[in-house]
Amino acid sequence: MFKILIIVCPLVFTAGFVDAVAGGGGLISLPAYMLAGLPIHIASGSNKFSASLGTVIAAGNYIKSGKVKWDIAVISAIGAIIGSSLGTTLALYIAGGVLKGIMMIVIPIVALFLATQKNLGKDTIPKKWSQKVKGVVTLLIGVAIGCYDGLIGPGTGTFLIIAFSMVLGIDLVTASGCAKITNLASNITSLMIYLMSGKVIFLVAIPATLCSMLGANLGARFAIKGGAKNIRYIMFVVIGLLFIKTIMGLI
Repeated sequence: MFKILIIVCPLVFTAGFVDAVAGGGGLISLPAYMLAGLPIHIASGSNKFSASLGTVIAAGNYIKSGKVKWDIAVISAIGAIIGSSLGTTLALYIAGGVLKGIMMIVIPIVALFLATQKNLGKDTIPKKWSQKVKGVVTLLIGVAIGCYDGLIGPGTGTFLIIAFSMVLGIDLVTASGCAKITNLASNITSLMIYLMSGKVIFLVAIPATLCSMLGANLGARFAIKGGAKNIRYIMFVVIGLLFIKTIMGLI
């Protein structure tokens, strides 16, 4: 158990920090649980446990700083609850080996996609939509990305930031604040399903949660002060190292 914690805790701390700034912390934390040797469903459930409470801390910091547009955050969160329920239920029906194989394909693709989004949030243009159309679009974003979060997970926060910034036209920091509320709703929904299925190891998840909360607190403060741009480089270095190590473990 000690060896597992030595692998998981530092990486989950990093994931909490990164996720609070630019999203995508799951690209670090989920592979960390897998590297520690946990079966994929238990890795996913334990990851949701630590990620959920870490996201609570990050969301609280954004709320205190007034960096949340509640009309977007609440509607997208409702959509995320629906989508996450569907995605997580589907994930539990997929065999562990198959689900791990899917993640090993999806994680590097997501990382590559995010690496190309260098101008994300720099030139946002508010969209002139009616409240009804804006609400429908926001709900669909929540459903679609919430479903992805429940099924796969890594990159969810960043996809939400991209959607809120590029589709809805809000600034990067506010988009990140709204993403935290939506991601929190998705994480808690998914976590409840994993808990009911007995897919969380508390001896690993609780210490990891403390690390996630500390990282999220520091990361949210860093992002609000304007550090989101710089952390992306750290994120992709860590992702690259984790992916290489995971591939080596499969050979």
